[in-house]
Amino acid sequence: MDGAVTTTLHGPVAELLLDRPAKHNAVTPAMAAAIAEAAHALDADDAVRVVLLRGAGERAFCAGSDLNSLAAYPSTWHFRNRVEYATAIRNIRKPVIAALQGWTLGGGAEMALGADIRIAAEGTRFGFPEVTRGWVGGGGASQMLPRMIGTARAMRMLMTGDPIEATEAQALGLFDQVVPQADLLAAAQAMAAKIAGFSPVAVQSVKASVRMAMEAPLTAGLLYENEMNVLCFSAGDHLEGIRAFAEKRGAAFSR
Repeated sequence: MDGAVTTTLHGPVAELLLDRPAKHNAVTPAMAAAIAEAAHALDADDAVRVVLLRGAGERAFCAGSDLNSLAAYPSTWHFRNRVEYATAIRNIRKPVIAALQGWTLGGGAEMALGADIRIAAEGTRFGFPEVTRGWVGGGGASQMLPRMIGTARAMRMLMTGDPIEATEAQALGLFDQVVPQADLLAAAQAMAAKIAGFSPVAVQSVKASVRMAMEAPLTAGLLYENEMNVLCFSAGDHLEGIRAFAEKRGAAFSR
C-alpha cells in the first residue's frame, strides 16, 4: 500500500503514526479509513489513556489529503461519503497530543486542530491552502479556527491560504509548545506520559467540559461541568487522590 497508518503502544500511551514521508504524509482514501479505524479502536481500548499523533520523517506532519486521490472519486456522491479522517481524530474522547513538524496543511492541519495539545518543531508551517485549489476544507477548519483564534485571523488564514510559522501559531494559542526538531518526539512523549498518569475519568471529563465550552452558553456549560465533577466523584478515583495527598506520594490511578 502507498502509505500506512500504524499504532504502537508504549504502556498507556498509543502512538498513531502517519507513514508516507515521501509524499509529506498526504492521506490517501486507504489511509483515511485506517486513521478512522485506529481512532475508533484506541478510543475503545481501556488500556490506552493518551493518543500521540505524529507523522513520519522531518519534512511534514501531514500535507492533507492526497490531491490525486481527490480527483479520482467516481462521483460527487462518493466524495460526499468519503471517510473524514480529521473528524475521526476530533471524536476521540481520550486526550490527543499532536507532534507537528514541517508542512502541516489542509486536512493535516485540521487533524491538528482536532487534537487537544499541539507541540510543534521549529520551522513548522501551518495553514489551509484549500482556497488556492478551488474549494473549502471539509474537516472542520472553518468552524474550529474562528473559535480558537477569532474570526478576523481565521478569515485571513482561510481566505488567503497562506501558512503561518510556528512562532506565530504559538502566539495565537494554536501551538502549546515550540521546540527544536530534535526534541519534538521527546517533548510530546513527556506530555503524554504525564497526562497518562492521571485518572482517565478526570482527564476525559476535562476534555468533555472544555469541548462543551466551545459550543454551549455559559449557564449550560457550568451545569455540564458540575455533572462531570459528580461523575468523577462517583467513579471513586478521588479517594486515591486524597489518600496520596495525605501520604505525601504520587497517586496511582489503576482504572
